Amino acid sequence: MWTRVPGVKSRVPTDSSAAWHYNRRFPEDLTLSLLKSLSTVGGYTLVSRVLGFVRDLVLAQVFGASAETDAFFVAFKIPNFLRRLFAEGAFATAFVPVLTEYRTQRDFRELKDFVDHIAGSLGLVLLVVSLIGVVAAPVLVSLFALGWVMDAETEKLALAAEMLRLTFPYLFFISLTAFAGGILNAHDRFAIPAFTPVLLNLCLISAALWLAPMMEQGVVALAWGVLIAGVTQFTFQIPFLARIRLLPHPRPGFHDPGVRRVLRLMIPALFAVSVTQINLMLDTMLASFLTTGSISWLYYSDRLMEFPLGILGVALATVILPRLSRRQAEAAPEAFSHTLDWGLRMTFIFGIPAALGLALLAGPMIATLFQSGVFDAHDVAMAERSLMAYSLGLQAFILIKVLAPGFYARQDTRTPVRIGVIAMLANMLMNLVLIFPLQHAGLALATSLSAYLNAYLLLRNLRRDKAYMPAAGWPRLALQVGVAALVMAALTAWASPSLFEWVQSARWDRVLWLMGLITLAATAYFTVLLALGLRPRDLQIRGPGEGG
Repeated sequence: MWTRVPGVKSRVPTDSSAAWHYNRRFPEDLTLSLLKSLSTVGGYTLVSRVLGFVRDLVLAQVFGASAETDAFFVAFKIPNFLRRLFAEGAFATAFVPVLTEYRTQRDFRELKDFVDHIAGSLGLVLLVVSLIGVVAAPVLVSLFALGWVMDAETEKLALAAEMLRLTFPYLFFISLTAFAGGILNAHDRFAIPAFTPVLLNLCLISAALWLAPMMEQGVVALAWGVLIAGVTQFTFQIPFLARIRLLPHPRPGFHDPGVRRVLRLMIPALFAVSVTQINLMLDTMLASFLTTGSISWLYYSDRLMEFPLGILGVALATVILPRLSRRQAEAAPEAFSHTLDWGLRMTFIFGIPAALGLALLAGPMIATLFQSGVFDAHDVAMAERSLMAYSLGLQAFILIKVLAPGFYARQDTRTPVRIGVIAMLANMLMNLVLIFPLQHAGLALATSLSAYLNAYLLLRNLRRDKAYMPAAGWPRLALQVGVAALVMAALTAWASPSLFEWVQSARWDRVLWLMGLITLAATAYFTVLLALGLRPRDLQIRGPGEGG
């Protein structure tokens, strides 16, 4: 039996059995749609990450790793952390499933009223929080850089507080940007939200190159760049909301049933969805007790780790949450499980070589991108250590991005909270154990290990709830990926010069070497996969008993 659902272009079945037969009947269409969405988000994310590297290259060349950059990174990390925790974390995971339900089960007037009430309520809360953040900037800096307080580094504290007063309002604008992006993503308009982060990188590059030379303290220009970026990113999405007739007219509506559901889902998700970000922020706080430069070394290594995580992990999470929410609204549990299985296969096929490549080429990447007169060989060696530690957890970070939507699409935010608490406590314990022998690299390693614990517990609970049942073909896929990854690692290690040779070489020689090694590694990996029988059809969503 078929029925027309308001707001959905195609027909959807009224029972879970029919839903699965519909999905199974057209697996190629579903897979191609997911792959197209993934490539769109991943492609624009790639552009953003490349520009992000250009940004970090400019920052390293202009400012190096110094007390001033430590102060800026603290001032930037505080609103950026809250943005990931609140806007792109808790709000997005609570808002998109409820919005999808409204879109599939309510008429357009109800959908528009819900969007208006969310916009008004969210905007009011954000305005109050932003004002508090500006006023309490010195207190916030002291909390997140406790080591500076204990060492009486008053100049760094004052500079960071000054910049935080400029960067904190970024939270207001970027949270509204995430709200707009959630609406567009729920309507399968993935391109614009995926492109929007490019604007932040352009603003920061412009601030470093053109605004900084005109200021007494050049690094403060970066704080202005962050604020300008927030305004630009939000206004950029407004015309596209108008195009789908969902440009909100903000009206606070805390008593609206939909708003109340979003708030109830957000409260536990505020913590659970961003455990990784909390761990990274704790790393920054503990690193403030270590030698000068530690925060910057962690920042640059984290930025490199975020490159594959953004292209694959964030892209998968962005694409898969609306699809899982739709399957949940359609009461199609088997289709839900197989969509999740597809995401995990993508993680396995592309995440394993990304993590290996990041670990093997950590030093060459740091040297090629960031080494300069103010970011010397010692800085390269220190950042290499933390990048290698982060790379060990890359697969887990991506897995969390795919597994967590399996709970949020079912509007279950409590289970990830319990898991997140366990992972964060484990991270803190490992921080205290590993910081002494490994210094800043120990903090990165603790974050990676706790991420694996988080991912394992998420997967175990999805299996226990029977929300995810692995499709056929996993043993064969594991063998194919494992052999290909070993061949890739062996060839890359054999062809890589020593770190000493990298730091002594000219910049363009390093660039050519790095491009050649990445090309060699990718070619070897995918050639072996093809030789072992992996084909594009293996990337399709599988039904019961399919595959081998």
